[in-house]
Amino acid sequence: MKPFLAATLASLTLSGCYVVPIDMRQPAVFPQVAPQPVPAVLHARLYPLNETAGKMGALTATVTDHANGHAVFTVPAAGELLQGEASRLDGKRGIASAAGPKGTYVKCEYALAAHNRGTGACLFSNGARYQLHFGG
Repeated sequence: MKPFLAATLASLTLSGCYVVPIDMRQPAVFPQVAPQPVPAVLHARLYPLNETAGKMGALTATVTDHANGHAVFTVPAAGELLQGEASRLDGKRGIASAAGPKGTYVKCEYALAAHNRGTGACLFSNGARYQLHFGG
């Protein structure tokens, strides 16, 4: 009687289950996830082009490129930290602008020699003019 009850119980328990064989010859399929762009930090060097800029000295800016045509542009100048953004206008040209809490601002135009390297010019609100170089 015990073997009969055990067999009946097992058949009732397994009656709602299906056994599905796994074909180990087929590779597992996982959804494709596109890689996300990783921000790159570039350092830009600004060299004086006129007397006003010469009094301020050479400057170093930081550009955090988000690989989507926009970047964060930061430059310490005249005792302020100017913060703003840089944007590519097309594949070879771009602009950058930044402003500080005391009212100092800068605008730059640049040309790309590669996706992360280029040159340009910057004009500060006090009339200082700079030559811009960035990338390696």
